[in-house]
Amino acid sequence: MDFCRSGNLDVREAVRSMALSLGFDACGFARAEPVEQWAVEAYDNWIAAGHNDCMDYATRYRDVRNDPRLLLEGAKTVISVAINYLPPRRQPADAPQFALYAYGRDYHEVVKERLFRLAAFVENETGCASRPCVDTAPIRERYWAQRAGIGFVGRNNTLILPGRGSFFFLGELVTTLELEPDEPCRVSCGNCRRCEISCPGGALHNGIALDARQCLSCQLIERRGELPEWVSKVVGNRVYGCDTCQLVCPHNSNVLPTTVPDFSPSEELLSLTRCDMAEMTPSQFRHLFAHSAVRRTRLDGLRRNANL
Repeated sequence: MDFCRSGNLDVREAVRSMALSLGFDACGFARAEPVEQWAVEAYDNWIAAGHNDCMDYATRYRDVRNDPRLLLEGAKTVISVAINYLPPRRQPADAPQFALYAYGRDYHEVVKERLFRLAAFVENETGCASRPCVDTAPIRERYWAQRAGIGFVGRNNTLILPGRGSFFFLGELVTTLELEPDEPCRVSCGNCRRCEISCPGGALHNGIALDARQCLSCQLIERRGELPEWVSKVVGNRVYGCDTCQLVCPHNSNVLPTTVPDFSPSEELLSLTRCDMAEMTPSQFRHLFAHSAVRRTRLDGLRRNANL
């Protein structure tokens, strides 16, 4: 049998089982094909309206973003995976707040390591090639996760896993292994608008993709230099990112914390104060955030945020 062109259920479940054994909480399969036209137009309109704000990278590689087959010659399947990052411990409520996804080790490292091991498994078992992707590759992660049946894109623009919430990192394996696709997830937020109502900057509008110009996460993390005046009025005690749209979501009301040690916070992070950040040296920043997503905002950005 040519396993690279196999709908064999044993192969599908072997791949899924391997993904789960590597620590992923969900794994699904979608046919590698061009993104549907409605999704292409929605994204293009989002860019045209300037809703990506300072995230210029969102405008690049449009052709690849709209067709994952361009990431790997002969690609047949997009394997989507999700891994829980909700930390078992959190900062005190009065501490300068970091987004929960940044508590532990940089997810790019954690997810990619596991994806490379899954790719090796696929190659060893079937001889098929694969390309691991985290969010640094131009691939529409939430779109493919929904197509693969893992979850649905909520009004807060996160992927929500029914019964398990939205505190998940996503990853993909674009592979030449042809597998029977899973059914896409058809769940939706319905009429719930709690995230839209609660968004500090008013970045969410009637289920339309968020306006990054009004998103605290975008401004505190992606923005270089001076921040818009409105940020200081709503930032509260946040210094890196914002979790409001997830924390108020009913799908996250009874979710379980991660069991992945890499996503647990250090004592240094949990005890960090604004004074610590104001006096932090470059070497201290590099030491504390050597393997952290917080590196993205840089020391000057973290100091700027801490002084709001």
